[in-house]
Amino acid sequence: MSHLRDIREGNAFERFLETMLDGGKTGVDIGLGIIPGVLVISTLVMMLTFGPKDPSTGYQGLAYEGIALFDKLGKLIYWPIKILFGFDSPQLIAFPITCLGSTGAALALVPKFLEHGLIKPSDVAVFTAVGMTWSGYLSTHVGMMDALGYRYLTSKAILSHTIAGLVAGFSANILYRMFF
Repeated sequence: MSHLRDIREGNAFERFLETMLDGGKTGVDIGLGIIPGVLVISTLVMMLTFGPKDPSTGYQGLAYEGIALFDKLGKLIYWPIKILFGFDSPQLIAFPITCLGSTGAALALVPKFLEHGLIKPSDVAVFTAVGMTWSGYLSTHVGMMDALGYRYLTSKAILSHTIAGLVAGFSANILYRMFF
């Protein structure tokens, strides 16, 4: 039983280059495993967040135009969301839901929320807490657990991530109100 590891052929520079190429290939492979979740979830959420830019004209195919389902959903669950996150607008539920697919895509919603005057400083605190906690939520867990060889633990990882995000958002809401 040898305790020595295999050393790549060549001088230090050649070994360095080969290592960089292998690392880059591995990174691309992991990225390709993550991309479908990010694309599908983010696109779906963007389509379900805002309605037509001009309701009198209808759908024009512009960026951020969709069917505004989250606005309707947000109105149905308004009081739990208000208590949990402190949101005043039902549309703001789109941010945490978008974080499930991609926090980067969720951040793209913020300028639109600002344009419509929907967010206040406490909402930004909640967005930050939820965004940091749910970053990579659905988009990366399956690919990550598969790459680690523990795909069967994906549901447990997602459950713990869900609880952590809800606690983070609630905590940010309470702490903001206590200190500001």
